[in-house]
Amino acid sequence: MTTNESHEVDPKKYDASRRRFLRNAGVAAASVPFLGSMAEILGERGASAQTFRDESHPLFAKHPKYQFTFVNHVTTNPFFAATQYGMADAANLLGIPTPQWTGSQNSIVSEMVTAMDQAIAAKRKGIAVAVIDPVAFNTPTDNALSQGIPVIAYNASEPSNNAMAYVGQSNTLAGAAAAERIVKVVPKGGLVGMVIATPGSGNIQPRINGALPVFRKAGLATAVVAGGALLNQELTNVESWYLGHRDVKFLYAVDDGDGIAVASVIKKYNLKGKVGGSGWDVSTQTLQEVASGGLSFSIDQQAYLQGFVPTIQLFLYNISGGLMQPCDTNTGLGFVTKSNVAPYLAHATRFEGSGTAETAYPAPAHIAV
Repeated sequence: MTTNESHEVDPKKYDASRRRFLRNAGVAAASVPFLGSMAEILGERGASAQTFRDESHPLFAKHPKYQFTFVNHVTTNPFFAATQYGMADAANLLGIPTPQWTGSQNSIVSEMVTAMDQAIAAKRKGIAVAVIDPVAFNTPTDNALSQGIPVIAYNASEPSNNAMAYVGQSNTLAGAAAAERIVKVVPKGGLVGMVIATPGSGNIQPRINGALPVFRKAGLATAVVAGGALLNQELTNVESWYLGHRDVKFLYAVDDGDGIAVASVIKKYNLKGKVGGSGWDVSTQTLQEVASGGLSFSIDQQAYLQGFVPTIQLFLYNISGGLMQPCDTNTGLGFVTKSNVAPYLAHATRFEGSGTAETAYPAPAHIAV
């Protein structure tokens, strides 16, 4: 039998082989959307055994255990729990080590650049980096590429950076879309407080930049509120700003911590129905505030995919000898409102970073159009 010859499946081994196939098929499904017919073969075996690939005929050729590095700006932030689950799950499917998770806890760019330099020195086979600065990451990115190390930007990107692809939300467009909702409920001339943890940071400042033209066109007044990098700072600073601007009509937060701070102020000062507020991302507390009406909406950027997709793409680049080039992936703009928040709160999952267990639930019976 040649190394690529098909063979029949012993019915006694079918169940175990089927599980192995589905595990491997999950890898390809991230990039190849036409595996349905292959799955049907396994599901409709019939009287005669079907042929397919198992561990002696793997979906991918035997390959090294590629080691990748993710460089992050807030490594301990709960938002990125889902991102870490995504990269770990992808690595498990691919049979490679879980990528290294490193960078800075407090958006200190120099620490992130050092982490990138260390990954290059260690000859990692791929780097994913949150490009939160328009200049600082350009040299390490170019250094990595010159040494044959692919680089993907995730969560944040800058046009001056030469990363091969960006995996994440279009932050500018998301900011504009959020503003379009807000202008419908704020009267002309009303004040909108735009709450941001770290003004100028490449992963969240574009959400302000995208919203500003919409607010101005609608004739609204705006002010930037600097929350701070830590939740306790955000709670204090947002409250302090509100007490000095009690005429504010809406508090628009562009990150999770500030959204929680906004909801806290609305609750503490009994502002529901008087001052609107919005959040960002899908932490449990943010979702609970949306469900209770404390926040008008939040935005889901699918953090899990920001770990899963770069890992898959770096793997494919390596195993294909560079033929499978990384490609931009918009992880989406999903508005979470009181009308659709229930499924988020129904289960704790790795996909939203709210649980640690691997879970599987039925898909919705209907998809909104």
